[in-house]
Amino acid sequence: MTSTADLYDDRGDELDSLALQFHDVGGRAAFDGPVRTVRCHRDNALVKELLATPGDGAVLVIDGGGSLESALVGDLIAASAVANGWAGLIVHGAVRDRAAIGGLDLGVKALGSNPRKSAKRGVGEVDVPVTIAGVVFAPGRHVWADEDGVLVER
Repeated sequence: MTSTADLYDDRGDELDSLALQFHDVGGRAAFDGPVRTVRCHRDNALVKELLATPGDGAVLVIDGGGSLESALVGDLIAASAVANGWAGLIVHGAVRDRAAIGGLDLGVKALGSNPRKSAKRGVGEVDVPVTIAGVVFAPGRHVWADEDGVLVER
């Protein structure tokens, strides 16, 4: 994968750069793929359900509203993502089981961590445009992530 810095140098006007700072949590620091989305707040049932389906190299952008009050992804959900062919996760919220997730061949960026579980009611939306720090992640657009940050097609 081309670094995000080089990609921005080549295609800057076609890309949005996410200024919000994320932690690299997964075992793979650089990842890219078509965007899929979930919007949910402190409820990861839809995340678990979607990551149990074929990912076909996609990146799931999870808009948890930036809440760090409970984790939206843990080791079992992340392992399911690997088993189902997802390239990575960008979590606008918290994860848990960081050490275990770090051992998986999966790109994971998150705002932070919290050992507290989230609810399992299934409240939220799947494959809708989500906006994080002013950047729109629309399903089907391409996203790139590495140690320098996150870029997405406009």
